[in-house]
Amino acid sequence: MDEKSLGKQLQSMRLDAGLTQQQLCHKANISFSTLTKIERGAIKSPSIFTVLAIANAVGVGLDELLGNRAAHAGRLLKKTKSGNSFIFFDVNGCLVHFYQRAFAKLAEATGAPSDLVETAFWHYNDEACKGAISIAEFNNKLAKKIGVDGVRWQDFYLENVEPIVKMQDTLKWASEHYRVGLLTNIMPGLLGSMRKNGQLPNIHYDAIVDSSEVAAVKPEPEIFEIARDKAGVPANQILLIDDSRVNLMAAEKQGWHTLWFDDSRVEESTKRVLSALQPAD
Repeated sequence: MDEKSLGKQLQSMRLDAGLTQQQLCHKANISFSTLTKIERGAIKSPSIFTVLAIANAVGVGLDELLGNRAAHAGRLLKKTKSGNSFIFFDVNGCLVHFYQRAFAKLAEATGAPSDLVETAFWHYNDEACKGAISIAEFNNKLAKKIGVDGVRWQDFYLENVEPIVKMQDTLKWASEHYRVGLLTNIMPGLLGSMRKNGQLPNIHYDAIVDSSEVAAVKPEPEIFEIARDKAGVPANQILLIDDSRVNLMAAEKQGWHTLWFDDSRVEESTKRVLSALQPAD
């Protein structure tokens, strides 16, 4: 296995374990710089001790970590009728309902007006989703903006996440036929927590693009370029399922196929997704 393949394998195992880069560094007792260099292939021959530490941290054996995951290789040749071989799913608004309920609970708990909570949230959301500020910094800014002593947005978010069961079942089905991934604008640590909590399907993801880790958000072109590289297929073989038309238009400009999901019409939207995912004859 060459250094780039090893880096991708290490990253895939880390994401399967629901760990951010920072969390893995802490568990494996390695530096953040070392891990990022390994994952992007800049370190050609990491020591066996470093690789073993990573394997132990993500809970897999060394052989599995260095293997090629042949069990998933059979999906590489499968395509939908439109020629898609890789399916990216958005998270908020597609796999879980958007977080209006968390806004309402935060307003109720703090006594702040609902409109002020939402306005303040969106004021700092992009910074946090890009990883430009930590979630602790986001909480401080949000608390100050709404006039309270402290806030833990992650608690309100995770306690009020509502899975869209039909779409999560669709994702599980898709993972048995195609290569699949998550492409989401999300704050640091939340995606890993959702996976650990069982709020997202516990399946193998061939690529996970967490905005807070790649320092780019949809609809910026950079995040789609990163996602395409992680998918490892031509742009015209990628399908993005997302609830934002702005994001879908940006993906289409990159040559992707796109499909809009409306979480207010789950039954109808899921049927459209399943229709689009039918295999080619």
